Amino acid sequence: MATQRIAFTEWTPDLAGVAENLSIAKNVVPTALGYNPFPLGVDYSAAASENLNNVFAGKFSATTNIFAGGATKLFRLDGADLSMDDVSKSVARSISNVALTSNVATITTSSDHGYSTGDSVTVDASNNTFDGTYTITSTPTNTTFTYAKVNADIASASATGTVIAASYASVVKWNFTQFGNAIICANNINKLQSFTLGSSSSFGDLNPSAPVAKYVTVVRDFVVAANLDSGSNANKVQWSNINDETNWTTGAASQSDYQIISDGGNITGMTGGEVGLIFLDRAVVRMSYIGSPLFFQFDTISRNIGCVEGNSVVQYGGTSYFLGADGFYSCDGSTITAIGTQKVDAWFYANANQSKLNLMSSTIDPFRKIVVWEFIDNFAQNTLLIYNWQVQKWSYCTTDVDVVASSASAGMTLEGLDLYGNMDTLTTSLDDALWTGGKFLFAGARDTKVVTFTGANSSAQLTTGDIGSEVTSIVTLARPVVDNGSGSVAIASRTLLSAVPELGSYTAADSENRVSLRSSGKYHRISVIPTGSNWSNAIGVDIDVTPQGTR
Repeated sequence: MATQRIAFTEWTPDLAGVAENLSIAKNVVPTALGYNPFPLGVDYSAAASENLNNVFAGKFSATTNIFAGGATKLFRLDGADLSMDDVSKSVARSISNVALTSNVATITTSSDHGYSTGDSVTVDASNNTFDGTYTITSTPTNTTFTYAKVNADIASASATGTVIAASYASVVKWNFTQFGNAIICANNINKLQSFTLGSSSSFGDLNPSAPVAKYVTVVRDFVVAANLDSGSNANKVQWSNINDETNWTTGAASQSDYQIISDGGNITGMTGGEVGLIFLDRAVVRMSYIGSPLFFQFDTISRNIGCVEGNSVVQYGGTSYFLGADGFYSCDGSTITAIGTQKVDAWFYANANQSKLNLMSSTIDPFRKIVVWEFIDNFAQNTLLIYNWQVQKWSYCTTDVDVVASSASAGMTLEGLDLYGNMDTLTTSLDDALWTGGKFLFAGARDTKVVTFTGANSSAQLTTGDIGSEVTSIVTLARPVVDNGSGSVAIASRTLLSAVPELGSYTAADSENRVSLRSSGKYHRISVIPTGSNWSNAIGVDIDVTPQGTR
C-alpha cells in the first residue's frame, strides 16, 4: 500500500481532467500553496429605496464617504445610523430669492443648485406666481437659473420654497472616480455629476459645459470622459482643463479638448493614472500627456484585441484587467498579456449568460491580491471569477451578491456596533478593518444594501483531476490536509476515460482526520469540502492507494 499526497494545484477547467490540475476550485481564494477560504457577503448598510448597481468610497483628508448608485438615485451612507440617504440631483434645493423681468423668471437658491440649461425643474415658491414645472433656459451662476414665464414683472425679493429637478432615468450602471475632493460620476444619460466631500449635501451637474459620458476617470491632472452623448459619440474622448474639473470649454485659455478615435469601434472602458488606457471594441489605446499645443498623444498599443464589456475593466497600480472577445487580459500600459488562455477563458464563455454581460461588475481586493469579476451564469446564478495576479491562479465562487466593488469603512464606535447586533451575533471579527474608519473594504451590493465580504467562510469544494494510470487500483483511505481544520471527502473512480466521473457521498473525517474509502478503478478524482469554522488553508489530500490485480 502506498500513501500519496495529492496537492491542490492550479484550477484549469479548460484542460482535460488528466492534466493533474484541479477540476473544481469553488468558494476559495487561490494562493501560492493551496487555497484559502472565501468569506460570505454580509450587510453593511440599511436598505436604500431602490436596488444598487455600484458602490464607491471617497476619501479626502479625514472625510470618508461611501456612495452608491441605483437606477434613478444616488445615495450616501450615513455613518451614524447606516441609512442610505438620497443625495441625487433631484433632492430639493431651497429658494432664497425670486425675480421676474420681461417674461424671464430668475430663481436664486441658498446653495449651489447643480442644474444646467435644458433641465426640467418643479418650482414651489412662497410667491406662487413662480410655481410650476419649467425647462431651464440659462444658469447665470451656480445659485441662479432662469426659465420663461409670461407674467408682469416682479421685483427681486427674498422668498422661500423648494426646487426639485427630474430624477435620473433608468441608469444601468454608475461609473465613479475622484478628483481632489470631488466625487464625479457618469451614467451615460445625464451630464457628469459631482459631489464635493466635506461641503456638498447632494450631487449636481459638474458644470453646464461638462459632457454626458458613459465612462469617467482621472489622467494626471485632468478629468477624462469617454463614450459621449449617450452613445452618439461612442468613440470620443474629452478632458477638462488642467487641475479644473469644472472647465470643459476648448479654447486658447484652456487645456480642455477632445479626441475622436477613428479606429477600433466604440469605447468600452477606460482607466487612468499617469497615462490613460482607452479600451475599444477592437483596440486598446494609450493616452499620454505631452503638453501644449496637442496636450495628449494617443497611441494604439493593441489592434484586434479589445474589450467586449466595460464593466469588466478594473485597475490596480499600473495594470488594468479586462475581458476580450476571446478571454481575459491584463495591460501594463505597453503590453497586452493573456491571463486566461488554456485556463478559464473557455469555461467563462461556456458558463456566462452572454445576454447579461452588461450586468458584470469587477473590483480589486489588494489584501488578497485578487481581481474579482462578477457575472450571471446560464442558470441565473451570480458567480465570481477570481484571479490571483501574484501566483497567476484562478478560482470561482457562487454568491447572492449582485455587484462587487471597492469601498472603505466609515468607522464605528463600540456603541455603534449595536446597529449590527450584539457581541454574540456579530459575523465579523472586532479586529477586522470593517470597524476602522477609512480602511479599504472588498465590498458590493445585494439588492438595496451595501455589503462587505467579511462574513463566515463559504462552503468550499476542491476536486482533483484524474489520478492514476492504466493500472487498476483501489483507494482505501483519505486524509484532508487542511490547516486549522479538516474535511469531508468523496471519490469518483472510473475504468475508462470515456466514462463520466460521478462523485459518491461525502464522508466526514473522524477524530484522527481519516476517511475510510473503498473505491476501485484506473482513474480517481478526490473531492474535499474543508470543514471547521476557522480553517485557513486547504493544501491537498493524502490517499492510500493499492494496486489491484486482474484475472
